Amino acid sequence: MQSPAHITLAEGLRLPTNGLDYAILAIYFVVVLGIGFAARRSVKTSLDFFLSGRSLPAWVTGLAFVAANLGATEILGMAATGAQYGVAVVHWYWIGAIPAMVFLGLVMMPFYYRSKVRSVPEYLLQRFDKSAHLLSSALFAFAAVLIAGVNLYALAIVVEALLGWPQWVAIVVAGFFVLAYITIGGLSSAIYNEVLQFFVILAALIPICVIGMKKVGGWDGLTGSIEKQHGDNFMTAWGGTGIGDPNPLGANWLTIILGLGFVLSFGYWTTNFAEVQRALSAKNLSAAQRTPLIAAFPKIFIVFLVMIPGLVAAVLMPKIGTSGSDLTYNDAIPYLMQELLPNGVLGIAVTGLLAAFMAGMAANVSSFNTVFTYDIWAKYVVKGREDGYYLKFGRLITAIGVFASIGTAFIASSFSNIMGYLQTLFSFFNVPMFVVFIIGMFWKRASMKSGVWGLLAGTTAAMVNYFWIYKQGVIDIPTDQGANFVSAIVGFVAGAVVMVLVTLFTAPKPEAELAGLVYGTASPGKEDDGAEPGDGAWYRRPALLGWGAFALATACYIPYSF
Repeated sequence: MQSPAHITLAEGLRLPTNGLDYAILAIYFVVVLGIGFAARRSVKTSLDFFLSGRSLPAWVTGLAFVAANLGATEILGMAATGAQYGVAVVHWYWIGAIPAMVFLGLVMMPFYYRSKVRSVPEYLLQRFDKSAHLLSSALFAFAAVLIAGVNLYALAIVVEALLGWPQWVAIVVAGFFVLAYITIGGLSSAIYNEVLQFFVILAALIPICVIGMKKVGGWDGLTGSIEKQHGDNFMTAWGGTGIGDPNPLGANWLTIILGLGFVLSFGYWTTNFAEVQRALSAKNLSAAQRTPLIAAFPKIFIVFLVMIPGLVAAVLMPKIGTSGSDLTYNDAIPYLMQELLPNGVLGIAVTGLLAAFMAGMAANVSSFNTVFTYDIWAKYVVKGREDGYYLKFGRLITAIGVFASIGTAFIASSFSNIMGYLQTLFSFFNVPMFVVFIIGMFWKRASMKSGVWGLLAGTTAAMVNYFWIYKQGVIDIPTDQGANFVSAIVGFVAGAVVMVLVTLFTAPKPEAELAGLVYGTASPGKEDDGAEPGDGAWYRRPALLGWGAFALATACYIPYSF
């Protein structure tokens, strides 16, 4: 069988677009640039460019938070996963996202926002030392460019297949527009465009789901057809996931909960600056904490918009992804666009796909330029210059980041599975950073030197597990996804063990310097949202606790209906 997110689309998926569809696409690009020029008026300092002057309301940052993650690699890849694995795709949302998003909002955002850090790696500078800060900055900047390249390469392949544009044209056009509106308007432009892109993506996916469900006879027709073709477990979230039971996902309930639900999920949502940057741009601490909580609610239901097209495609094309069909699993959404959507609606759907790619790429480019400028260039290369210098450099490094992404796009081409490739990157880079953060935030004794050694150990262990133990067949792991879950667990455990051992033999950070950086320590001074000094614990904020509890309860209840 083909992998669920194989990049190459079928030759016969050329869409019957006409002038109306291209007009809708052109209008969208004009609006995107217009938002960039409108945002430029508010960019006067480097803080305005990189963090929107910490001035945005929670509903804007919340929608941008979820849109930054809703790239087209996720839309195509998760729909493909639905076509191959069925309802098991919900694990990436209800187990692999919502709990971590609630944890970020309730527990971790007070540390980020109150410490006035401008990036996630900068927190490690305050909590540990320069070596941990520099290593985490370099690792994140490298990973951000790699992930942006995934979005750009996948965009080129999809546009070539659907519209007939040459790959290099698609890369240049998309790269130009992302470069233009971020360089012109900074993070504010990226965020407001992500809010627009969120609704454009919904406008693209909803018609596919509605018309597709009608085509297969509604939910009962869909369920009956799927169960006849694939059996009962295809329409359940946990069927066949017992330890020792074979299943297409190649993972049991333990690796799903620990590898995906805890390590990969928390590692991504709590330390990935492409997401956290949106919350840091909020106007006060309360808005920053509500950002991931607001984003959690649409995240709960977005899974249906990517899962249903995959299931519908599996019914309409029973042989999809097999040797008896020209269509791979990744063709699910393009196939439905071709077969079900009339002109006009088709233009909206194509625009939604392009918007999704641009949102994913823009999130990584905007986080890359912030980390490279603040955490590498200003800290270690050119120090102490006036603010205007760093504002100009930020615009320059944005252009460099886009061009570097074009180069890394071809690295992505060497992997047959986009989603697997992304999960591999997360296990290498996000998981080790998460273990350093979580130990540093909750253990005052963690020494200054333990941070850098925890990062090195976690990253090295995850790579050894993937490239040697899995790829060389030392231990039999059925699939890439299963190997990624195991790599994440191995990286987390290795990083934690090394941090504890190093702490036993090195000096801790003076307790006076830990104020506001470790859980339970009081923050010096007033809070930005007018609250009294304190640790800002979630249990002291009943409104936030209510938001988080409702999101968690919803995410935990829905899976039992499957």
